[in-house]
Amino acid sequence: MWFNYFKKPLDHLDGDWKKVIEQLRRYFFECEWYELYDFIEFVANNFPKYNFRDSFMQNCNLLLEKEMSAYRFVDGVITRITEQHEVAEIEKALESSAGPVSTHLRRSLELLSDRENPDYRNSIKESISAVESFVSITVGVEKGTLGQLLKKLEDEISLHHALKSVFSNLYGYTSDKGGIRHGLTELENVDFHDAKFMLVVCSSFINFVEGKIQNKG
Repeated sequence: MWFNYFKKPLDHLDGDWKKVIEQLRRYFFECEWYELYDFIEFVANNFPKYNFRDSFMQNCNLLLEKEMSAYRFVDGVITRITEQHEVAEIEKALESSAGPVSTHLRRSLELLSDRENPDYRNSIKESISAVESFVSITVGVEKGTLGQLLKKLEDEISLHHALKSVFSNLYGYTSDKGGIRHGLTELENVDFHDAKFMLVVCSSFINFVEGKIQNKG
C-alpha cells in the first residue's frame, strides 16, 4: 500500500505501526471522496489472503447500500451501478467469459467507472466489441460484420429474429456517421446512462446466449 498506492519510498515508512495506522486513518478521513473510493478499491484488490476480497467487497456493498451511496463494487471495481440485477448480469458475464470478450467487458467497466475522467464513448465501444468477439468465437467465424455473425448465430441456436434485429440496430447506432465509432460531435451527448445501458445489455446478451448454448448441449 505504501509503495504501490501512495507511491512513497519504503525507507520513509515508519517502523512504529501505531504511527502508520494514524497516518492511514488521517488520510482516510481527509482525502477527497473519489480518493476514498480509490483507496477502498485498492485494498479490495490487493489482499488476496483468507478470502478477504470477497467478504470485504460484500460488506462494503452492504454499507454503501445502507448509506444510500450511488456506488457499489462490481467485480472489484467501484462503479455507479446500484441495481443488484444489473450488477449480477455484468459479474456473471465477466465470470463466464475469457480472452478478448472478458478484456472488452472489463475495459468497458473500467472506463465507465473512472471517477475522475470517465470515458463513456469508449466504454460503449468496448461493450459492443465484447459482443462482437463473443459472437465471433461462438459461431467460429473470425471475420464479418456483427449483423452477418448474428445471422449465423440465429441459425445455430434458434436466436429469435427480433433479438437479432435489436442487436443489429444497436450495432448500427454505434457505427453510423454520428455514431460512437466515428466519434460523436460535441452536440451529441453520450453520458453515464448510455454507457451503463450498453454494458448491462451486452452482458445480458452474452449470458443469454451462453444459457441457450448450454441448454442445447
